[in-house]
Amino acid sequence: MSELRRSVFLAVGLSSLLIASTGCSTFNRDWKRAAGSPSPANGDGLIGRWEGNWKSDANGHTGHLRCLMTNTRTNYMARFHANFWKILFFNYAVPLQVKQQDGAWQFSGEANLGWYAGGRYEYQGTATSTNFHATYRAKSDHGTFDMIRPK
Repeated sequence: MSELRRSVFLAVGLSSLLIASTGCSTFNRDWKRAAGSPSPANGDGLIGRWEGNWKSDANGHTGHLRCLMTNTRTNYMARFHANFWKILFFNYAVPLQVKQQDGAWQFSGEANLGWYAGGRYEYQGTATSTNFHATYRAKSDHGTFDMIRPK
């Protein structure tokens, strides 16, 4: 790897780490606050905290994943906090279109995570009140999210 390329990679990595750590504290604060919130009165079992793992089917990478799901009246918002290589964290939000069918929620959405994270990602999945499964696809990556309600 050339010295210039290594320097650019290091600068982008450190910038991402600083940005992610700032977002991390906001996500962690909201995560703790959501732990004390009662279940939604309208019976929307999709809202709230989810925890599990992500796995890339393209390269085998995997990591811990948490999600805070909210209903924004026009759509749902999934805020993800993903762990990569056990030392890097990445936070991002995905607006989801959701419909309830046969006791489960079907959802889809997309988000542009920037060139450094792989660009535009598309998501599709299904959730019950206890299990969340989704697939993701980008130009150079694809894989799965599997989560349950944290204890």
